[in-house]
Amino acid sequence: MPAWTTIPILSGRYVTLRPLEPGDGEALVAAIADDLADQFYTFVPNAATVGTWMAKLMSERDAGRAMPFAVLDAEGAIAGTTRFMRMSAPHRRVEIGGTLYARRVQRTGLNSETKRLLLTHAFETLGCSCVQLRTDWLNQRSRRAIERLGAKLDGVLRNHMVMPDGHLRDTVVYSITATEWPGVRANLDYLLARHEGATA
Repeated sequence: MPAWTTIPILSGRYVTLRPLEPGDGEALVAAIADDLADQFYTFVPNAATVGTWMAKLMSERDAGRAMPFAVLDAEGAIAGTTRFMRMSAPHRRVEIGGTLYARRVQRTGLNSETKRLLLTHAFETLGCSCVQLRTDWLNQRSRRAIERLGAKLDGVLRNHMVMPDGHLRDTVVYSITATEWPGVRANLDYLLARHEGATA
Protein backbone atom coordinates (compact mmCIF):
# COMPACT_ATOMS: atom_id res chain seq x y z
CA MET A 1 0.00 0.00 0.00
CA PRO A 2 2.10 2.93 -1.25
CA ALA A 3 -0.11 5.53 0.45
CA TRP A 4 0.90 4.07 3.83
CA THR A 5 4.63 4.29 3.07
CA THR A 6 4.92 7.54 1.09
CA ILE A 7 4.83 10.81 3.01
CA PRO A 8 2.78 13.29 0.97
CA ILE A 9 3.01 17.06 0.58
CA LEU A 10 -0.28 18.59 1.74
CA SER A 11 -1.01 22.23 0.99
CA GLY A 12 -3.68 24.73 1.96
CA ARG A 13 -4.14 28.47 2.25
CA TYR A 14 -2.32 28.89 5.57
CA VAL A 15 -0.02 25.89 5.72
CA THR A 16 2.02 23.37 3.77
CA LEU A 17 2.96 20.03 5.28
CA ARG A 18 6.00 18.36 3.77
CA PRO A 19 8.17 15.46 4.93
CA LEU A 20 10.33 16.40 7.91
CA GLU A 21 14.03 15.89 7.22
CA PRO A 22 17.02 15.65 9.59
CA GLY A 23 18.32 18.96 8.28
CA ASP A 24 15.18 20.72 9.58
CA GLY A 25 16.26 20.33 13.21
CA GLU A 26 17.91 23.70 13.70
CA ALA A 27 15.07 25.67 12.09
CA LEU A 28 12.50 23.71 14.08
CA VAL A 29 14.23 24.36 17.40
CA ALA A 30 14.41 28.07 16.56
CA ALA A 31 10.72 28.17 15.64
CA ILE A 32 9.34 26.52 18.77
CA ALA A 33 11.79 27.82 21.39
CA ASP A 34 9.75 30.96 22.05
CA ASP A 35 6.76 29.16 23.52
CA LEU A 36 7.27 25.56 24.43
CA ALA A 37 10.64 25.13 26.11
CA ASP A 38 9.24 25.54 29.63
CA GLN A 39 6.14 23.39 29.21
CA PHE A 40 6.42 20.37 31.47
CA TYR A 41 3.58 18.35 29.92
CA THR A 42 5.27 17.66 26.60
CA PHE A 43 8.76 16.87 25.37
CA VAL A 44 10.21 19.69 23.29
CA PRO A 45 13.54 19.22 21.50
CA ASN A 46 16.19 21.85 22.03
CA ALA A 47 19.63 22.40 20.52
CA ALA A 48 21.15 19.73 22.76
CA THR A 49 18.49 17.06 22.21
CA VAL A 50 17.17 17.64 18.69
CA GLY A 51 19.70 15.30 17.06
CA THR A 52 18.67 12.32 19.19
CA TRP A 53 14.99 13.28 18.89
CA MET A 54 15.27 13.50 15.10
CA ALA A 55 17.12 10.17 14.83
CA LYS A 56 14.40 8.40 16.80
CA LEU A 57 11.72 10.00 14.65
CA MET A 58 13.46 8.98 11.42
CA SER A 59 13.75 5.43 12.77
CA GLU A 60 9.99 5.37 13.38
CA ARG A 61 9.46 6.70 9.86
CA ASP A 62 11.73 4.08 8.28
CA ALA A 63 9.92 1.32 10.19
CA GLY A 64 6.58 2.48 8.76
CA ARG A 65 5.19 3.53 12.12
CA ALA A 66 5.22 7.30 11.59
CA MET A 67 4.95 10.02 8.94
CA PRO A 68 6.62 13.15 10.34
CA PHE A 69 5.84 16.50 8.73
CA ALA A 70 7.46 19.90 8.78
CA VAL A 71 4.75 22.54 9.19
CA LEU A 72 5.42 25.52 6.93
CA ASP A 73 3.55 28.80 7.26
CA ALA A 74 2.08 30.74 4.34
CA GLU A 75 5.51 32.27 3.62
CA GLY A 76 7.18 28.85 3.54
CA ALA A 77 9.06 29.17 6.86
CA ILE A 78 9.14 26.27 9.32
CA ALA A 79 6.56 26.98 12.01
CA GLY A 80 6.44 23.60 13.72
CA THR A 81 6.01 19.89 13.25
CA THR A 82 3.28 17.25 13.43
CA ARG A 83 2.99 13.62 12.44
CA PHE A 84 0.98 10.50 11.90
CA MET A 85 2.15 8.01 14.53
CA ARG A 86 1.22 4.55 15.84
CA MET A 87 0.28 3.76 12.26
CA SER A 88 -1.42 0.42 11.58
CA ALA A 89 -2.39 -0.30 7.98
CA PRO A 90 -3.96 -3.70 8.83
CA HIS A 91 -6.27 -2.04 11.36
CA ARG A 92 -6.63 1.18 9.31
CA ARG A 93 -5.74 3.39 12.26
CA VAL A 94 -3.36 6.31 12.80
CA GLU A 95 -2.78 8.83 15.54
CA ILE A 96 -2.15 12.53 14.93
CA GLY A 97 0.39 13.75 17.46
CA GLY A 98 3.83 15.13 18.19
CA THR A 99 2.48 18.55 17.28
CA LEU A 100 4.59 21.60 18.16
CA TYR A 101 3.95 25.13 16.87
CA ALA A 102 5.73 28.46 17.06
CA ARG A 103 3.86 31.00 19.16
CA ARG A 104 3.42 33.28 16.13
CA VAL A 105 1.09 30.79 14.39
CA GLN A 106 -0.96 29.73 17.39
CA ARG A 107 -4.61 30.78 17.38
CA THR A 108 -4.45 31.34 13.63
CA GLY A 109 -6.03 29.29 10.85
CA LEU A 110 -2.87 27.21 10.59
CA ASN A 111 -3.78 24.55 13.17
CA SER A 112 -7.35 24.08 11.92
CA GLU A 113 -6.11 23.75 8.36
CA THR A 114 -3.32 21.37 9.42
CA LYS A 115 -5.88 19.09 11.06
CA ARG A 116 -8.17 19.40 8.03
CA LEU A 117 -5.35 18.32 5.70
CA LEU A 118 -4.20 15.45 7.93
CA LEU A 119 -7.68 14.10 8.59
CA THR A 120 -8.60 14.32 4.91
CA HIS A 121 -5.51 12.31 4.02
CA ALA A 122 -6.17 9.78 6.78
CA PHE A 123 -9.81 9.14 5.94
CA GLU A 124 -9.95 9.79 2.20
CA THR A 125 -6.53 8.55 1.02
CA LEU A 126 -5.40 6.02 3.62
CA GLY A 127 -8.96 4.80 4.19
CA CYS A 128 -8.68 4.92 7.96
CA SER A 129 -11.55 3.68 10.09
CA CYS A 130 -10.35 5.70 13.09
CA VAL A 131 -7.93 8.54 13.85
CA GLN A 132 -6.76 8.98 17.41
CA LEU A 133 -5.42 12.04 19.24
CA ARG A 134 -3.77 12.00 22.66
CA THR A 135 -2.63 14.64 25.10
CA ASP A 136 -1.64 15.14 28.73
CA TRP A 137 -4.53 15.54 31.17
CA LEU A 138 -2.85 18.74 32.37
CA ASN A 139 -2.56 20.26 28.89
CA GLN A 140 -5.81 22.20 28.92
CA ARG A 141 -5.01 24.14 25.75
CA SER A 142 -4.46 20.96 23.75
CA ARG A 143 -7.56 19.30 25.16
CA ARG A 144 -9.74 22.27 24.22
CA ALA A 145 -8.28 22.33 20.71
CA ILE A 146 -8.95 18.62 20.20
CA GLU A 147 -12.49 18.95 21.52
CA ARG A 148 -13.14 21.89 19.18
CA LEU A 149 -12.39 19.56 16.27
CA GLY A 150 -15.30 17.37 17.26
CA ALA A 151 -13.20 14.43 18.49
CA LYS A 152 -14.81 12.26 21.14
CA LEU A 153 -13.26 11.25 24.45
CA ASP A 154 -12.34 7.55 24.60
CA GLY A 155 -10.85 7.58 28.09
CA VAL A 156 -7.87 8.37 30.28
CA LEU A 157 -4.75 6.20 30.60
CA ARG A 158 -3.77 6.91 34.21
CA ASN A 159 -0.07 7.10 35.17
CA HIS A 160 0.63 6.27 31.54
CA MET A 161 4.06 7.84 31.01
CA VAL A 162 6.98 9.22 33.00
CA MET A 163 7.74 12.68 31.64
CA PRO A 164 11.22 14.28 31.41
CA ASP A 165 10.65 16.21 34.65
CA GLY A 166 9.67 12.98 36.42
CA HIS A 167 5.92 13.52 36.77
CA LEU A 168 3.54 10.72 35.82
CA ARG A 169 1.38 11.70 32.89
CA ASP A 170 -2.28 10.78 32.65
CA THR A 171 -2.92 10.50 28.90
CA VAL A 172 -6.29 11.63 27.56
CA VAL A 173 -7.34 9.64 24.47
CA TYR A 174 -9.71 11.05 21.85
CA SER A 175 -10.77 9.68 18.49
CA ILE A 176 -12.67 10.42 15.29
CA THR A 177 -14.21 7.54 13.35
CA ALA A 178 -14.83 7.33 9.62
CA THR A 179 -18.58 7.71 10.14
CA GLU A 180 -17.96 10.89 12.17
CA TRP A 181 -15.54 12.37 9.64
CA PRO A 182 -18.15 14.18 7.45
CA GLY A 183 -19.41 16.09 10.48
CA VAL A 184 -15.90 16.88 11.71
CA ARG A 185 -14.93 18.00 8.21
CA ALA A 186 -17.92 20.36 8.08
CA ASN A 187 -16.97 21.74 11.50
CA LEU A 188 -13.37 22.36 10.39
CA ASP A 189 -14.60 24.09 7.25
CA TYR A 190 -16.81 26.30 9.43
CA LEU A 191 -13.89 27.16 11.72
CA LEU A 192 -11.69 28.00 8.74
CA ALA A 193 -14.41 30.14 7.13
CA ARG A 194 -14.92 32.00 10.41
CA HIS A 195 -11.19 32.65 10.65
CA GLU A 196 -11.08 33.89 7.07
CA GLY A 197 -13.99 36.23 7.78
CA ALA A 198 -12.21 37.60 10.84
CA THR A 199 -9.03 38.32 8.89
CA ALA A 200 -10.60 39.56 5.66
